[in-house]
This record gives sequence, structure tokens and C-alpha cells, in this order.
Amino acid sequence: MKKNIILVIAVALLIASQAGAQSIKLGPQVGYQEAKDADNGKLMAGAALRLKLSSMLGIEGAINYRGEKYSDGALTVRSWPVQASALIYPLPLVHGTIGTGWYNTTLDYDQSKAGYANLDDETTQKIGWHFGGGIDLPVGKSSTLTADIRYVFLDYNFDALPGSANLDSDFYMISVGLLLGL
Repeated sequence: MKKNIILVIAVALLIASQAGAQSIKLGPQVGYQEAKDADNGKLMAGAALRLKLSSMLGIEGAINYRGEKYSDGALTVRSWPVQASALIYPLPLVHGTIGTGWYNTTLDYDQSKAGYANLDDETTQKIGWHFGGGIDLPVGKSSTLTADIRYVFLDYNFDALPGSANLDSDFYMISVGLLLGL
């Protein structure tokens, strides 16, 4: 009898832990990002699609718009990162994140500044990677409020920018989003 009760409790716990584990959610996200050597941090906006594969594993695709300035505004960097991430949930509401991103980036030089008149703007593509973590808070039956922090390793080539040999373009981003169940 005890074995049957333990078995029923174990199965009930397993079913409860898997309830809602497989889901697809889409929604907007906003955040703040700042590179180490950028003039200042900036707001960013975008959207994310998350697929929770099990109670412990998920994947995410996201696209955002971000911009920042370097060298007292001599260079404006505009980027549309497309990120793919693996989400590992050690606890139901907490996840670790690791992934990669494709950064379609425009380097816009201010030709009105001394020393920059002969620099042409350019658009490049770079691959970067990131890691971080976050929380997912259920809101109602099918929505989730997310909050993440990530550190992104991205090595922009600022060689054309005078005095840029030591500029670091790696950055952190903090984002919040509202994901709606599909």
C-alpha cells in the first residue's frame, strides 16, 4: 500500500512539474545596454520568442535595436542583433542563458569632426556570444514577465577611428519583457 501511495505521489509531482513546461511565447522587450568604452548607455527595444522544451530547458530567439556613441560622439554604432539562446532552468522561475548573436551593424562617422572627414560610414556583420541569467514570473494563465541580464562579447573593428586601439565594445544588457502564450 505504501508503495502505491508513494508511486501515485511521485507521478502526481512529475505531472505537476511538467504542466505548462512545453509552451511557445512571443512578446516585446525593452532594456538598457552599455558598452564599457561607449560614451554612455542607451535604451533598446525589440521582441523575443521563447519555446520552453521541458521544465528545465528552453530556447529563445530575439531581435532588438540598439545604438551607442564612442569617442565623444565621433562614431555612432547602430546594431540590429539577432540572438539565439539556450535557457537552462535550475529552478522553475530562474534560468541561466548562453547563446550567440548575429550583429548587423552600421558604423556612422561624424565627418564634421576634425580627423573624420575622410571616413566613410560602413555596415558590417559580426558574430558575438553572450551569457547571463534571469527570471520568469507567470502573469495569468499564459503570459510571463521576464527579466534578464546578459554580458555580450563582441569585438567591433574601430581601426579607422583615430585613437581607438583600446576601445572595448563588449557590453551588458538588462531587459524586461512580456511574453504572451501562442
